[in-house]
Amino acid sequence: MALPLVRDYMDKVVPTLSPDTAILEAVDFLLSHHVTGAPVLDAGGNVIGILTEKDCLRLLSTGMEADKPRGTVRDFMSTKVTSVPSHMNVYFLAGMFLTANYRRLPVIDDGKLVGAITRFDVLRVIQKNLKTSP
Repeated sequence: MALPLVRDYMDKVVPTLSPDTAILEAVDFLLSHHVTGAPVLDAGGNVIGILTEKDCLRLLSTGMEADKPRGTVRDFMSTKVTSVPSHMNVYFLAGMFLTANYRRLPVIDDGKLVGAITRFDVLRVIQKNLKTSP
């Protein structure tokens, strides 16, 4: 039996953000797409960062009294992006998720975003491959 691969379980349609998007618009974007984070792409389609719900929590500490927080995705995104290739086996990925704080990883092949995979996607692997039948 072949090991399950990231490409077989990843989301192939991935909501992405521009670094120039206003940060409050980006919060709306994450909420409306029901995602915990989104890769940030430059004009050439290269991943230059990721904006997560955790990054957005900093908004609460940037406003002064009644001032709304200001800035763009570039001001809040994480530029150190952990990614995985689509040919990685999901068991190795599960180990990565166990030792890290992220819930979602971009899947990058040949320098281009091809998908995203989440902890929830790994649960589907467990359901399909590890459940015993009665």
